[in-house]
Amino acid sequence: MTVRKVCSGKFRAWGCVGACVVGLLPLQALADSMSRPSVVPLDGISPVDTAWVMVATILVLLMTLPGIALFYAGMVRRKNVLNTMASVVAIAAVVSILWLALGYSLAFTPGNGWIGSDSRAWFAGLEFSAVHRSVAVSHLAPHLPEAAFAMFQLAFAVITAAVLVGAWVERMRFGAMLVFVGLWSLLVYAPIAHWVWEPGGWLARMGALDFAGGTVVHVNAGIAGLVCAWMLGHRRGYGREPFEPCNLGFTMIGASLLWIGWFGFNAGSSLAADGRAALALAVTHIAASAGAMGWMFAEYLVRGKTSLLGLCSGLVAGLVAITPAAGFVTPRSALLIGALAGVACYWGATSLKRLLGADDSLDVFGVHGVGGIVGSLLTGVFADPEIGGASGSVLTQAIGVLGVGAFTLVATALLFWLVDSLIGLRVDEEAEYVGLDIALHRESAGT
Repeated sequence: MTVRKVCSGKFRAWGCVGACVVGLLPLQALADSMSRPSVVPLDGISPVDTAWVMVATILVLLMTLPGIALFYAGMVRRKNVLNTMASVVAIAAVVSILWLALGYSLAFTPGNGWIGSDSRAWFAGLEFSAVHRSVAVSHLAPHLPEAAFAMFQLAFAVITAAVLVGAWVERMRFGAMLVFVGLWSLLVYAPIAHWVWEPGGWLARMGALDFAGGTVVHVNAGIAGLVCAWMLGHRRGYGREPFEPCNLGFTMIGASLLWIGWFGFNAGSSLAADGRAALALAVTHIAASAGAMGWMFAEYLVRGKTSLLGLCSGLVAGLVAITPAAGFVTPRSALLIGALAGVACYWGATSLKRLLGADDSLDVFGVHGVGGIVGSLLTGVFADPEIGGASGSVLTQAIGVLGVGAFTLVATALLFWLVDSLIGLRVDEEAEYVGLDIALHRESAGT
């Protein structure tokens, strides 16, 4: 069977995924099979909206580099600080290339209810002609250059993959981790993004509401992180030795960058510099503040004191929960969503974590998973049709959460098992004892 036949018919998109991953699909054959992107005159593009989406893209990338890198690095032991940062940087690079080469096309082009086509593969759509005064656009944002839209969505793909690092810090092999994350980005994240954000996706057709990534980013990453933590096993000494964070100042700086960058995450998802973007900006800030207060209140009731780590975790919980609702709810609703998420995620990172028994090292599921579920369901409760033009349905939102969660759980487990069987994902006991900075990178953060 020829490569061209593999990529034909109803199996065209998935055939191309597998072929590209293993390097068997010649670039020229793929280029010949592409349909050209839509091209419009430059005067059909909105300069103001384009400028805002470009700024929002930078803000979302700031959330990963250096936001997530610092947020996570501050919570691990000193001997693993550089490995944690290196993991985030390398994931950003790998996912960026894979996203523009194939992932974006699978997620944001018409195909069927499950996956898009390869029509934007290998950097198609990033086209501009000064001579002909024209630019490629996406059918989802015809007022923006497709390069701007694709880069904005790239920033989401990058941070979703980077969030996973918190589930396996201090015990995963570096190269094997990049192979796993690259496959996960193409085979798990891209299809889910298509389901929810491409109008032909099955969840989009059902009317599931996800303004900026409650299911696509947070439920997805939270459940995937939990699966990885379960399958990888506990860190050496987990539950018997104290695992002291090396520098909570790093974590506070990282959380602050996440808070600031999240304005691009949510307000940028309007894809326009308009009133909806302004409201999304406001409710994002309100929910983050309420989340910090909710976590602080719960922590004080349980422990009799509050902590910097708790405040940082709480504000992230509020940000996670408002993400699916940001373009659909009022400021009063955002206050309640953030406060409830702060309390729920405190429970998720403490009691629920002990109940599940997984070494989800930096509470990827406890914060992103639980916060994403809470926010997605509450979007169905509080969505105001006068704001977003859509009425919420708790049942539809629950179907979205369950559908994404089930697919992520099964697909992540299969990918993890495959990569682990072929090349091994966990470091040996000596490397874990010495620390991954020295064992994997021959570097040290010093004293």
